[in-house]
This record gives sequence, C-alpha cells and structure tokens, in this order.
Amino acid sequence: MATLVAYWPALAGGMLWDDSSHVTAPALQSLHGLWRIWFELGATQQYYPLLHSAFWFEHRLWGDSVVGYHLLNVFLHAACACLVVLIVRRLALPGAWLAGFVFALHPVFVEAVAWISEQKSVLSGALCLSALFVYLGFDRSRNRRSYFLALGLFLLSMLCKSVTATLPAAMLVILWWRQGRLGWKRDVLPLVPWFALAIPMGLFTAWVERTYIGARGSDFNLTFIQRVLIAGRDLWFYAAKLILPIGLTFSYPRWQIDSGAWWQYLYPLGVLAVAVLLLIAARRTRGPLAAFLIFAGTLAPALGFLNVLPFRYSWVADHFQYLASLGLIVPLAALAATAAPGIFPAGESRGMALAAAVVAILGILTMRQSAQYRDEETLYRATLARNPSSWLVHNNLGIVLEGQPGRLRDAIAEFQAALRLSPIYAAAAHFNLGDAYSRLDPPDIPAAIAEYQAGLRIKPDYIEAHTNLGTLLAGIPGRTDDAIFELQKAVRLEPDQAQAHANLGNALAQAPGRLPEAIQEFATAVRLDPNMPELRCNLGSALAQVPGRLPDAIAQFEAALRINPNFAAAHFLLGTALAQVPGRTPDAIAEYREALRIQPDYQAAQQSLDELLAR
Repeated sequence: MATLVAYWPALAGGMLWDDSSHVTAPALQSLHGLWRIWFELGATQQYYPLLHSAFWFEHRLWGDSVVGYHLLNVFLHAACACLVVLIVRRLALPGAWLAGFVFALHPVFVEAVAWISEQKSVLSGALCLSALFVYLGFDRSRNRRSYFLALGLFLLSMLCKSVTATLPAAMLVILWWRQGRLGWKRDVLPLVPWFALAIPMGLFTAWVERTYIGARGSDFNLTFIQRVLIAGRDLWFYAAKLILPIGLTFSYPRWQIDSGAWWQYLYPLGVLAVAVLLLIAARRTRGPLAAFLIFAGTLAPALGFLNVLPFRYSWVADHFQYLASLGLIVPLAALAATAAPGIFPAGESRGMALAAAVVAILGILTMRQSAQYRDEETLYRATLARNPSSWLVHNNLGIVLEGQPGRLRDAIAEFQAALRLSPIYAAAAHFNLGDAYSRLDPPDIPAAIAEYQAGLRIKPDYIEAHTNLGTLLAGIPGRTDDAIFELQKAVRLEPDQAQAHANLGNALAQAPGRLPEAIQEFATAVRLDPNMPELRCNLGSALAQVPGRLPDAIAQFEAALRINPNFAAAHFLLGTALAQVPGRTPDAIAEYREALRIQPDYQAAQQSLDELLAR
C-alpha cells in the first residue's frame, strides 16, 4: 500500500520515450506475433522474449490503457520489496523490514517503476530475487526440487533482462560471507550450470545490443583506460545517489572522458583504495567486502565495459542500479538495526520512529519524483531543468510539442536547440526540424528540404529522411527525377518495407512513361503487406490507367473494401472504375453514396455522384 501511494501520481502517466517500442505493436498482437517474439530476432526492440510475452498478454487484457501497465509495475516492485524482506530474514540479518521499505520507497527506483518500458527491471527483479530466495532454501535443505525451481526462475529472469546474469556470482559472495570459505562440491559445483547459462546469455545480449539496437560507432570507440575511468566514476555516482537521492533526473549529463586529465583517475583509484581497505578489514568482518562485491558486480554490465545504446546519451541511468542497490541497502539497514539499541538505550521506540521518519521522507521524495512521469512534456521539461545540455531531450520535447495544436513554432525552437548542442550527431533533430517546416502553414518547403539533406549528410542511411525528402521533391515541378532517386535509396535500404515501395510507386506514376514501373512497385508493396487497404488502392488506381486492366483495378478496390469496409476513398475509387463499365452505373452510384455516408464532406465523391446522376 505504501508503494501504491508513493507512485500514485504516475499511475495515469502516458507513454514515454520508447514505451511504444515495448508495448506490443499491432504486427505482433496475433498468435503468430507471439511466435515472432520468441523466434525472430529484431521483431522486438531487444531480445527479451519473456518480457515481451508479458507485454503481449497485458495487451490482451487492457489494450493500450496505460493504467494497467503502471499498476503491474508498482505491484512487481512491491513484490520485489517483500522478497527483499524474506531474503534478509533467511540470511538471519537484522533490519529486514527497514531494508524492504527503503527498497520499496527509495526515489532512485522511480525510473524503473514509473516508466512502462522498465517493466523489464521490475519483472526480472522479481524473478531474480525469487531465484535467490529459493536457492538459499536449497543451500540449507539440499532439496533437488528447490534447486531446479531456483534455476528455472533464474533462466526466466534473464529472458526478461540479462543483467540478472550476475546472480550466480552474487550468490557465491553471499555463501562466502556466511561461511568464510567456499567449498567446491557444496558451493561452487551447484552453480556451474548457472554460469553456463549466464555467460552465453550475457554475451548474446551484448551482440544483439551492437547488431540490432545500434550500440556501435564513434560514440563507443573507447580505449580500455577510458572504460576504466567511466566505471570508476559510475560506481561513485550510483553510491552517492543511493545514499543522498537529490538531483535525480531521467537523463543525466554525459560527462567527457579524458584519459589525459589526471583528476579523472581519482575515481577508479578511489574504488581500488576502498576495495583494498575492505579486503584488509575482511580478516575481522566479511560483510563490508561482500556488500561492495555485490554492489559493484551487479552493476558490472552497466559500467562501460559493454556497449549499451543509452551510453550514447549518458554513462549513467537510475534504472541500471535497480538490483545492485541491494548491495548497499541491505547491509546499511542491518547496520542501522544493530546500532539502534546502542544509540537509543532507553528503548526501541525512538529507533523505530527514526526509521519511520527516514522511510516517510523517501516516500515523499518518490511521490514528487513520480509526478514527473505523468506525461512526456512534464518529464522532458523536468529533465532539461537538471540537464539543459541534453540535445536528445530537446529533440524529444520538440516531437511532443509538434503533435500539439498550435505549438509547431515551439517544436521548431526545441529542434534548433538540439542542433546547437550537437550539430554533428543530431541527424534526428535535422529530420524532425524538416518535418516541422513542411507542416507549417504555409509550409517552408526549401527549409524542410535543406534540413532533410543536412540529416542525410550526417547519416546517409536515414531511411525516413530519404522518404520525406523524396515525397517533398515529388510535389515540386521538375523535381520528379530527384524524388525518384531519393525514394529508390529508401527502397534499397529497406527492401522489405511496403510503404517505401508505395512511395516510390507514387513518384514513378508522376513521371511520363514510367507507369509500368509504378505498377510493379505498387504490386511489390501489396505483396509485402496484403492487408493494408491503402496499398491496394494505389495499385488499383495505377491499373485503372492501363487499357484493358480495369477489371484488375476493380478487384484491388474490392479487396481493399473487404479489409476495411469503411474506407471512404476505396468506395470512391471503386465507383469511379465501375462508372466506366457499361451497365454498372447503378453500382457506381451506390459506391459514391457509401463513400458519402462514411465521409459526408467528401467533395470529390459528391461531385462525381452529381455528374453521374445528371447523365
């Protein structure tokens, strides 16, 4: 209940950032789509098939209603907090409930809970912590059923987010902390199958991140020394945000890594010094070293040694430390519970009151932080208040404003700000700025064309820029050949994209003598996406211009109407075709009237109907 109250402001929050890439796309909502989620790389943004299967089932339950997704995230986070309590009690540590409440209400986790996309963190976290809890029971009982249940839960957690691959290493640390040593047969050997699953899964995810998601290029050309500098600074950053959660934001500034700056080496050297001191102290108490190893080890996949796409914008993100934070939260809660009797010898009520006050403050901070996630504009403006140099957030805010009536000029200002901040890497900002110029009233076509061309100079394989540039050029007298050239590039870059072939077909249809090529492109588009009525209408319109092909055109219009009976344009085109067939005038009149029933202000249909009735 405390978790629900703390996240109440975010429950009605809309889609953010890349949520639309995670919530099941229309092409994946069928049973075949579920099959594609598991067996087709690239069908989903990341290959986390169990996560996307969960999204698939959720879409069946509540469709695009965001409240369902948010409530499930909150429930999963609360479940993780309860598992923390159970695990701490199973480890016989004090402060179990304090650790659970701190984990439930700490504001650093708002990003992982209030952001629909990060269901991968809370779902994988629940499965991972369940695996740990069950395995700790197996370690005591040696029950084979418990072992295989824990292993299964671990595998499922990696199919939601592969960062949980660090769990077997963390369990070895826990076993060493409890026993003071590790036995090969009792401790290490049972976890060998876990490592055999974890290592390939981690490497596979890193490959997918580079190959399918785009975590490669100049932004990731880092030396080993630079990666060490990133890792050292990251560890201090995450620990500081956990202990003092101020200045939290959705996207942090991406600091410059300079291997020639002596002061940047202080971060990894500081981490090394802490590790050495804890290693020396481990002769007396193993807890602090174990906490450090779990915290740093669980963070390892996000410390810069492996490429992940968000590193293009920032080296850190709050959701990266969702599970790693337990390496500090649990021992600090245990330390507080142990120290409380000495600090408050008169009784435990004062200690309980202090703990309650800390938890309440965290809950208030979480509630304030989660309020930023109620809509995209609020989130992006709050982020820019703390990170005004983020070209990406300026660009994304521009996209939001562009979709709001009367705010196109504001959107252009945001895109221009993005370009000032990053003129080299902001191909997307050029594209969005071009799109905004083309939508002005009246449109600024020369400025739009210049922006698309600027984006293509930065990113020559920018399919959408080729497409939009070609579409604009097709509307300019004398530029049809240039339009065809751009649209052909788009088709070559993405030959399996039906709309790209349709766009090229439209341009070819305007060029003298190139109607057969246009028909071929329209036919390819229909073959690639036979269930899109607009594509069939394009093909039908082209066929209707060829002598003797009117029956084929009529067949395409009728097929479009079988897909969507309420498609007014298809009724109009079918009526126009039928009007040319002897004896089909009544059918043509019926089609025009149906088009007007669906769209009463359809002027072309009204004019054609009037002319036909007059005849």
